[in-house]
Amino acid sequence: MDEAAADDKVALSVCVIAYNSGPTLARCLEGLQAQSFADFETLVIENASPDPADADIAGRFPFVRLIRNAQNLGFAGAGNQAARLARGRWLVLLNPDAYADPNWLEELAAASRRHPKVRAFTSRQLDASRPGLLDGLGDVMSGYGIPYRGGYLNPDPGDVAEGEVFSPCGAAMMIDRELFLELGGFDEQFFCYGEDVDLGYRLQLAGEPTIVVPNAVVRHEGSASTGGPKSEFAVFHGTRNRFWVVFKDTPALLLPIVVPLHLAAVLYISSRKPNRPHAPIVWRAFKAALAGLPQLMKSRAAVQRARRVSALRIASAMTWDPRDLTGRRPVIRPLRSRG
Repeated sequence: MDEAAADDKVALSVCVIAYNSGPTLARCLEGLQAQSFADFETLVIENASPDPADADIAGRFPFVRLIRNAQNLGFAGAGNQAARLARGRWLVLLNPDAYADPNWLEELAAASRRHPKVRAFTSRQLDASRPGLLDGLGDVMSGYGIPYRGGYLNPDPGDVAEGEVFSPCGAAMMIDRELFLELGGFDEQFFCYGEDVDLGYRLQLAGEPTIVVPNAVVRHEGSASTGGPKSEFAVFHGTRNRFWVVFKDTPALLLPIVVPLHLAAVLYISSRKPNRPHAPIVWRAFKAALAGLPQLMKSRAAVQRARRVSALRIASAMTWDPRDLTGRRPVIRPLRSRG
């Protein structure tokens, strides 16, 4: 199908960005096909994958609107493309290696009705290969400037109340499409990795909360398209982009605290025996981060001018307990009244 959107409106636009996704894409789309909620469209952005199987797989599902890119725009660029093409009020992002439970969209839609003033939601992510373990309950930002998926590889705690988290995880999130576009969407300088945390940070700066919906469940492989979480691609882009999130989004009052803590944390993590083989990649990522600072500082100026909340409010949304970071513990704060 071409890029011209039909006139018909839907409640939700689900976007799946495929790149060397292979069989995970088929399982992902089968999960969408089985949804109990019907008022949605599905866009698959085939992001110039060298493997033609992605487009072939997407073409087997009649409900899919397939967009084939001539070049790889990265997750950030393709996510922005999806937002421009989408017809729904809500933009829903789902990784091609994330498999939704049948009531996933129904639970997200119900949460938006329960919280009509909230415009960003995220899901409970379980580890696809080890269902008793969490893949994440919303993203957490530590005072060290190191973000992480809350509860990653911790036992699934079962019943958890809805609450506010620092950031939605791009693997399975829902955001008001107009808000996404107002904020400028994903920062395409990031290309891939960390663009969801950057967006979530900008939501925080704008005073826009994110709610985790524990009953909206997906089962996530993680980094299936990029060689795994310890691949050279993942380590390089993850490390570089974490630097950029810190320098771009942290309010000036917090920078003298967060930047030294961030550098110390990166040095400590890189010095641990399992991570030592990646030290040259981390160093290369740090140099790339510095090279990108001139452009990033322009983005920072715009982001900080648009900030609507105090630095103290941002600090209170982060966690400063090092045990949260080392244990990757979820940080879910009680819902605030929105009057």
